[in-house]
Amino acid sequence: MKAAILGCGYVGKAVAQLWNSQGVEVTATTTSPNRVDDLQKIAAAVQVVNGSDAEGMAALLQGQDTLLMCVGAGRQANYEETYLNTAKTVVEALAQAPNLKQVIFTSTYSVYGNYAGIWVREDDPAKPATDNGRTMAETEKTLLQAATPDRNVCIFRLGGIYGPGRELAKIYSRAAGQTRPGAGNEASNWVHLDDIVGAIAHAQTHSLSGIYNLVQDEIPTVRELIDRVCTANHLDPVQWDPSQPSARPYNVRVSNQKLKAAGYEFRHPRFEGI
Repeated sequence: MKAAILGCGYVGKAVAQLWNSQGVEVTATTTSPNRVDDLQKIAAAVQVVNGSDAEGMAALLQGQDTLLMCVGAGRQANYEETYLNTAKTVVEALAQAPNLKQVIFTSTYSVYGNYAGIWVREDDPAKPATDNGRTMAETEKTLLQAATPDRNVCIFRLGGIYGPGRELAKIYSRAAGQTRPGAGNEASNWVHLDDIVGAIAHAQTHSLSGIYNLVQDEIPTVRELIDRVCTANHLDPVQWDPSQPSARPYNVRVSNQKLKAAGYEFRHPRFEGI
């Protein structure tokens, strides 16, 4: 099998390592020439390509069986340019990639918006509460419209990502000892890197198509999780100020039952040790 990975950051690099170990011929991509040498260690080929590069995208998809899109945007990045425009470039290039049988895209559960903390499934409407969330929802639609009887498009709506190098203690260390607005009662949906990689591999081998939530079973409130992390790691506790409005624009508990019904078993259904 031949697979292209568009965006080899934290998730893409981990998937490349797995597929490479399984004998998959991986073509990794980066927007930075400085990362080529690093990616050559885990991929059969490396291509420097930007999301707006129509010719480069068409060349990337030539002869590929699977495309994994896990591009990432930094805090200051333009979401429309990073996600939506890249998706449009990919869709245009698909006409020149007849062998491509599956597209997998890592999206985010934030597209659901604010459901006041109730459970949602994949068939519940996306109601993104931010411009970035609306851009992600539009990116999903753009890719899903490219599905055909011969080409599956699988969208994973990820929770917050943690794992090696992104430990919860590191993520919340800057909040330790601080006062945060609100009461911290919003649901906190997370997923371990191992399960992102595992679910992507499962989607590829089982030809999954459509939208799947990708979050672990355990969904504490933000306050509960931060309290546990601070206690376990001997960090100063976080204080809350309910008189101030919460800074979180979304609140939803995300069900992962559809992915489980498709045969995926989570390696990290709950937080371990925090």
